[in-house]
Amino acid sequence: MKKETVNLFFACDERYLPLFGVALASLKAHRDKNRAYAAYVLHTDVSERTAGEMRARFEEEGFSLTFRNVSREIEHFVHRLHTRDYYSHATYYRLLIPELYPKMKKALYLDSDILLRGDVGRLFDTRLGNDLAGAIPDGFVNHVPVLRRYVENRVGVEKGVPYFNAGVLLMNLVEMRKISFGDLFIKLLSAVTFRVAQDQDYLNVICRGRVKFLPECWNFMPFRPEKNEPMLVHFNLDSKPWQKDGILYEEEFWACADALPEGGVLRERKRAYSEEDVRRAAEQTENLIATAVRESEETAENRRIALRVSRVMSSVKEMGIAKPSCARAPIPRQGKILVGRAL
Repeated sequence: MKKETVNLFFACDERYLPLFGVALASLKAHRDKNRAYAAYVLHTDVSERTAGEMRARFEEEGFSLTFRNVSREIEHFVHRLHTRDYYSHATYYRLLIPELYPKMKKALYLDSDILLRGDVGRLFDTRLGNDLAGAIPDGFVNHVPVLRRYVENRVGVEKGVPYFNAGVLLMNLVEMRKISFGDLFIKLLSAVTFRVAQDQDYLNVICRGRVKFLPECWNFMPFRPEKNEPMLVHFNLDSKPWQKDGILYEEEFWACADALPEGGVLRERKRAYSEEDVRRAAEQTENLIATAVRESEETAENRRIALRVSRVMSSVKEMGIAKPSCARAPIPRQGKILVGRAL
């Protein structure tokens, strides 16, 4: 029987296109050549010329690449989107997918700062049932005590339930549309501002109790030794081989990058990454930790936020849609993680 097309989504701006090129090349290197893959890029600033050049280089039989400008779709709420540090509005574009593609049943969203080491089609084939999403517990947040307190006290993630990373997100678009996912996000955006993890916090709120937790090998973060052979390496936070040496799987990243035109751009970025940039990145991490600590201790405000979130989420129940409970997957025990001087 013919397998379902693997629907893949990315969201990036012009600056992230070199990283997207590496992600796409590694994805194609491991895909099932007897199956169709369709990659979509949501953006607001990629020129038609650049999009055309990338399509010409990456498209082949069984693999399509589509660029979609979402400027019009975000213009009515873009002024409300909170960003910090190196984040851009593009991080929110994944929230548009259910409504942008009303006939699509399932989609796999991937951040651009990744390297595939296995066939992502296997991840896409995960059955979600009535769950809204399939996701991987965040290997950083769940093991840093001050961040766990933040997601429990501010975001409302219960103790013993993993907080997931949204950089790899399998989306059940059918179930998301049933709860008017896009409208729900806009309502939450108006009710509360999450400053630490932004759209990822909103996703953990919306999908609460309806998440299928997936193996960590599909979203491995290389700031600590791996336990199992990773299928997907996510170079998030300051674990970026295009900024510094000593990152796990950097050899594989550069082997892929240097075979592409994008490799030269990324090599130049690394050469230009200064000691001041290193200092600034460490400062950003410390500020993030400090914000999480401060907000986790704002008891009265956290109660108000919980009430606002409860009122917004009650609209799902009012629509007569049951929210099945999710088995509480334990948070894996890992070694101690130190981040800057804050910990």
